[in-house]
Amino acid sequence: MAETPSEQALNLVELGGTVCKAPKFSQSPAGVPHCIFVLEHSSIQVEAQLNRQSYVRIQVVASGSEHQSATQYLQVEQSVRVRGFLNRHQGRNGLSQLVLHAQQIERIN
Repeated sequence: MAETPSEQALNLVELGGTVCKAPKFSQSPAGVPHCIFVLEHSSIQVEAQLNRQSYVRIQVVASGSEHQSATQYLQVEQSVRVRGFLNRHQGRNGLSQLVLHAQQIERIN
């Protein structure tokens, strides 16, 4: 079955979990604020009518002033829900990693 162009462009992820590494704040040379933290998710998901342990640890990048109020008080072990898109980042060592770029961050507790 062929995908339509809009289906090919779909890249949307929503993930709940806890902050497991202290957020790091920086600013780009253009003045764009960035917050980078690591989100840890653990749950039981049903797959093929069986319970499956799901564990994810992913770096989250929140860029832009619209995220400052949601990220400025983030702390380790705080529960959050992040909605955004996935992108590949290449580190200085040449290795690639999958990163969640936040479009919306909601503190749960």
